[in-house]
Parts: sequence; structure tokens; C-alpha cells
Amino acid sequence: MDVLIHLFVGLHIVGIGALLGGFLTQMKAMGRGAARFTPAMLHGALTMLVTGAVLVGLNQAQDHPVDNVKIGVKLAVLIVILGLVYVKRDDEKVDKPLFGLVGLLTLVNIFIAVLWT
Repeated sequence: MDVLIHLFVGLHIVGIGALLGGFLTQMKAMGRGAARFTPAMLHGALTMLVTGAVLVGLNQAQDHPVDNVKIGVKLAVLIVILGLVYVKRDDEKVDKPLFGLVGLLTLVNIFIAVLWT
């Protein structure tokens, strides 16, 4: 079971990498006002959602402690990210503040995961 948990942790990291990487590749375009949400950002966020839910389930199945408040906050942040990226996914360009908000929320989610113990 531990191997399965580690596999899903790896996939969760791949998801955050796709979301953050998609954001970072658009930073130069954001400066010009031409940034857009890439498919990698949407797929990364969806990957995070699915693997996160599976990780919570696997950890609870093994009676590992799960901080439900932390998971709830991370889920809320991810749902906001997903909502923004999904609604604006077909737009040719996204406003700088909205695009920056997705990047900021992505970093917030990373730091919640790492620093909230």
C-alpha cells in the first residue's frame, strides 16, 4: 500500500509541476498582456484534484492521520484555481491580475502543503 501512496504522491507532484510550469512559461506573455491558460495548466490542476482525493482515501484506509482542515483549505484553493482556468481556458488572452492570481494561488497551495504541519 505504501508503494501505491508514493506513486500517487509522485503523480500529485507531476500535476503541480504542470500547473506551475504552465504558469511560468506564460510569464513573459503576461508582461505583454497576452498570457493564456494552457491545457497543461488545466490538466495539471485536474491531476492534482484526482490524486489528492485518492491520497486522502489511501491514507485514511491505512489509519494514517489526515489533517482534514488542511486538506479542506487546499481543496478550496484548488477549486478556485480550477474554476478560473476552466472558465477562461479558451480565451486568447487572460487579464494580468487574473492570470497572476492563478500563479499566486498555486504557490499558496504549494506552501500550505509544505509548511502546514
